[in-house]
Amino acid sequence: MSSGLPRVAAAAAPATLPPPLPGLEPAWSRLVAVPGADDGPGGTARPARTWHLLDTAGSLAALGAEPVGTLLCVHGNPTWSYLWRSVARHTLDVAAAGGPAWRVVAVDQLDMGFSERTGVRRRLPQRVADLGALTDELGLTGPVVTLGHDWGGVVSLGWAVDHPDLVVAVATCNTAVHQPDDAPIPAPLRLALRPELLGRATVLTPAFLETTLAIAHPKLDRPTADAYRAPYRGAARRGGIGGFVADIPVDASHPSAAELDRIAAGVAALDVPALVMWGPRDPVFLERYLDDLVERLPHADVHRFEGAGHLLPDDADVAGTVLEWLGDRLPDGHAPAADDPRLPSAPAADGPESRAQRPIVGPGARETSPSPGLGSGQRPLWAALDDLRDSDEPALVEMAAAGGPRTISWRLLSRRIDEVAAGLLAVGVRPGDRVSLLVTPGADLTAALYASIRIGATVVVADAGLGLRGLTRAVKGARPDWVIGALPGLGAARALGWPGRRIATVALPAPARRALRVEHTLAAVARLGARRLAGGAALPDAPDPSTPAAVLFTSGSTGPAKGVVYTHRQLGAVRDALAAQYDVGVGTGLVAGFAPFALLGPALGARSVAPDMDVTAPRTLTARAVAASVSAADATVVFLSPAALANVVATASALTATDRRALGRVRLFLSAGAPVSAALLTAATGLMPNATAHTPYGMTEGLLMTDVDLDGVRTAADSSDEGICVGEPAANVRVRIAPLDGEGLPTGSLTDAPGLTGEIVVAAPHVRDHYDRLWRTNRVSRLGVDDPRGHRTGDVGHLDAAGRVWVEGRLQHVLTTPHGVVTPVGPEQRIERVDGVGRAGLAGIGPSGTQQAVAVVETTGGRAARRPALAPPALAAAVRAAAGIPLAAVLVVPVLPTDIRHNSKVDRARLSRWAASVLAGGRMVRP
Repeated sequence: MSSGLPRVAAAAAPATLPPPLPGLEPAWSRLVAVPGADDGPGGTARPARTWHLLDTAGSLAALGAEPVGTLLCVHGNPTWSYLWRSVARHTLDVAAAGGPAWRVVAVDQLDMGFSERTGVRRRLPQRVADLGALTDELGLTGPVVTLGHDWGGVVSLGWAVDHPDLVVAVATCNTAVHQPDDAPIPAPLRLALRPELLGRATVLTPAFLETTLAIAHPKLDRPTADAYRAPYRGAARRGGIGGFVADIPVDASHPSAAELDRIAAGVAALDVPALVMWGPRDPVFLERYLDDLVERLPHADVHRFEGAGHLLPDDADVAGTVLEWLGDRLPDGHAPAADDPRLPSAPAADGPESRAQRPIVGPGARETSPSPGLGSGQRPLWAALDDLRDSDEPALVEMAAAGGPRTISWRLLSRRIDEVAAGLLAVGVRPGDRVSLLVTPGADLTAALYASIRIGATVVVADAGLGLRGLTRAVKGARPDWVIGALPGLGAARALGWPGRRIATVALPAPARRALRVEHTLAAVARLGARRLAGGAALPDAPDPSTPAAVLFTSGSTGPAKGVVYTHRQLGAVRDALAAQYDVGVGTGLVAGFAPFALLGPALGARSVAPDMDVTAPRTLTARAVAASVSAADATVVFLSPAALANVVATASALTATDRRALGRVRLFLSAGAPVSAALLTAATGLMPNATAHTPYGMTEGLLMTDVDLDGVRTAADSSDEGICVGEPAANVRVRIAPLDGEGLPTGSLTDAPGLTGEIVVAAPHVRDHYDRLWRTNRVSRLGVDDPRGHRTGDVGHLDAAGRVWVEGRLQHVLTTPHGVVTPVGPEQRIERVDGVGRAGLAGIGPSGTQQAVAVVETTGGRAARRPALAPPALAAAVRAAAGIPLAAVLVVPVLPTDIRHNSKVDRARLSRWAASVLAGGRMVRP
């Protein structure tokens, strides 16, 4: 053993069967003796060894199920085959239900788990050879899918490289096959590798094991943690743990470095389907290792389980994901041909789904008009900028600029975009690079965005409205190559370790540039580009329409924010849909208090103004600020979020006569991002009396799906339909419903029949391409949808006889009570009509099928609650009478929790957790 490992680490011991452990069927365990041979690494003799492994072959035989193939599962350090118990159980459950029968063989590597303690140091070449000898002894034949975790990922991929005749697919969880030369070994491993600590931390004490168990997310329960500890009780049982750590190739001189390089090169040559699963909260296997794997396996499907960490099979539904993936990629257990469409060309889609969804099928459809495809003749996103490049008319007005409003002409904006584009190419930005934009709406953001898109880079837009934690998850998950940011964004990037080379939008003194790791300023980049263009350099041709143009992040209001990928074709279709629906184009003045519209203003040829407001707090926008913006841009169209619109109405008393005259010129105002009440739209119309009020329905994945005006909202108020009417589908948008079953799941066939409540499914040319590195989420969002442009929205609702769409809530907020399935919006609306009630949120507590409904309300006027409490008896009785459903309790709060970006969507999931806690005797704190 090495000098860092104690002598006790070399102790030998026979293989044994594990004791009874939670989740582990004794029938799966077996001992397999592998005879000795003379074919060890380097021609050395290979002694006989005995392995412990889990094998479901016997259980499948008892079911009468013939295996379609074998899942060869290899654990890492310091776990054992117990890691794969959920995979074994799930494959048997699927087989018992009549699905494909995959045999699971999950090994305990030698010196690990309950396999033999050999007393010999085993390096990476030996471990790969060991696994090959075992599969030979098992007589394993194809098709085989490898599934590895941690260093087991390396070993399993080494086996796959060596057995191309057997392997039909590979899958990994948080593993790495290459250590970059310019990056250090992760800090926890550097510490464990120190000679004075190696033996103490890994063998003499269980510190390394305990640290691994402690970083599970969520925390392991005591019986599960004890099961992982079971084979490693005592220093004599932990030699393999120390040996694994000592075998990490820290540099090219390490004895295992050559084998790691061989495996890395072999992985890059694999042409079988690949699934890369990742837990981002892993302090050891960092995102750079995921990037390296994806670069070597560009065809791989990738799924990041947001919130999960190193022990991914315990932290997330790896078993379900693997089986779904196998069903898609290897439905018959055999690998597709290299040109088979089942072998993807790009990674797709997000974190664990909060509510299961099942396949939906059916031809029923409602379409307002034919949905033509968009061909190569589509005008590029910047076409209007090219058309107007000689115009001195205003293109942008920045209301919050230092020194007062600043106006930028089309001529100046077009030239600036060209200069920045040429400069970005000169400093090293390349087509396909990701460029994260940490800039507030205005000229800098517009120039950086359109310049990046113009040269074929992909912009990453995660707005500050996500909050610092959400923004960190988004930026790290998107892995930008470059960051263009103002000082706050650059400071956060430096402090929180966000990736990407940095370009500042402001001039900084040298010490600040060094501290923030800023390489360039945007002004310097533009000057460099101007010199290149003056010297005869030309910008490249427009990217192919199928090229990714942007990664836009969802609000995170119903879970971790997801990266939504749009191609150039789809962004162009969004522009065209907005232009056609609202007659916005060249000459239109637009006040854009809603980020997507602000970014698309120049693409529409509209004169855009960003009002003076805190973009992270929409409720900071005042009526006077809107009036000033309208005046500055001679605007006729205003687009605000519901929270911003509410504060505009609330601050209307401050308007002057001049302000009111300016607002009187507005012909159209829109509010979207969350439900907008008729009362709020009516109040806003009072401020803009000549404007038509519209509230479009959409999401980050499809910005305009339906539209309704104020008259439509008022008409809907007289209807008996449950929910919020969001109007009729926009042009080229198809809307169908996947009806809910008795368990609240959208299992019904897609239909356009009126009155059936289910998940809202849309299809349009301007729907997003895919979710970023979220294969499973992408799959779920299109499951059973027969249109490649389709999207399952996660919203529940119905169509009425007139073809209007009604939204009744989110799928994960549907309650399954003893009295039936309940969607939340209808009861909330009825409760909000009770005198003294402001907003209401419906929470569900208890297990599915027996959930109890709890109403949580904001009170107004003299009844306004100062702290959370049970509702007064009279109010509770009035709420119960109005709700229309049985209520277990009525609670009052000063303010309902809402999402960060819109400040509008009630966080029902948070309410449910809070209500369950307080009703179980927990502290009555604010939700």
